[in-house]
Amino acid sequence: MRHGHGYRKLGRSSSHRAATLKNLTIAITKNGKIETTLPKAKELRSYVEKLITKAKVGDFNAHRVVFASIQDKVATKKLVEEIAPKYKDQNGGYTRIVKTRLRRGDAAQMAYIELI
Repeated sequence: MRHGHGYRKLGRSSSHRAATLKNLTIAITKNGKIETTLPKAKELRSYVEKLITKAKVGDFNAHRVVFASIQDKVATKKLVEEIAPKYKDQNGGYTRIVKTRLRRGDAAQMAYIELI
């Protein structure tokens, strides 16, 4: 039983899962909206929202914390200096997930995840 189990494994090893979340975070930071499978979107939501909450402080240490998580200078700069200040007065709920279609190859439920 998986009562109280805190995350989705997404059919990957822990290092592959971490790399997937990093890459999806970089993509949503640069583009504002991406399409992915529904389980990935739901897992990405908590990952991105925690990063935005840390980035809202806006100081040098926020840059370091965010960069340690996503390892991309351009995405870190955009997240801390452009995206996070928009949510200064908001406590969570920075992203929206919209279900879209079933993928043709494997009938996986697809969804858009976007920054509000």
